[in-house]
Amino acid sequence: MFGRREPVPFAFVAEADRFRSNVTPPPRERSSVGETAGRWLLGLTLVAGLVGSLVVGTPALSPGKAPDQPQQSQASEKR
Repeated sequence: MFGRREPVPFAFVAEADRFRSNVTPPPRERSSVGETAGRWLLGLTLVAGLVGSLVVGTPALSPGKAPDQPQQSQASEKR
């Protein structure tokens, strides 16, 4: 049933944490000017959108004075 087993050398396990490859990965390609400008433009657009929403939304969140009289539209006035 069971065949003869060969002894397994475990020296490679001990050396595994010390293994260093002699193959270096290729250097990363530098981004072109257009790609860099596009990233900056996207970032500025996102920041401008957040700031704009904050500026537009702040007055709606501030506790303002309630009007004394309810507002009526001009269509409800009979002339």
